[in-house]
Amino acid sequence: MTTLDVTIMGQSYRLACKEGEELALKQAVAFLDERMNTVRDAGKVKGTDRIAVMVALGIAADYLATRVTDGPFADLPVADVREKINAMNALLDAALAPQERLF
Repeated sequence: MTTLDVTIMGQSYRLACKEGEELALKQAVAFLDERMNTVRDAGKVKGTDRIAVMVALGIAADYLATRVTDGPFADLPVADVREKINAMNALLDAALAPQERLF
């Protein structure tokens, strides 16, 4: 494990990551710092914890709206793909449940 000292919205943090993942962590920190500073500078939300929650919700919404580009689920939002995967898992669990009683 590697530790990095970073700053997000003026606050220092020491974060750990796996060897070789430092650049990805630095990029994530820069992305988060930019988003949080944008929300803070807009002046509508006060308090670091509230700003962090608003940014997290925005990032989650962006992620869930992202569309799959290839395969059988092409052009579906990630949230829909997750729902389909969960439905498939439930169907498989129901189908395999009687088999578990054999062991």
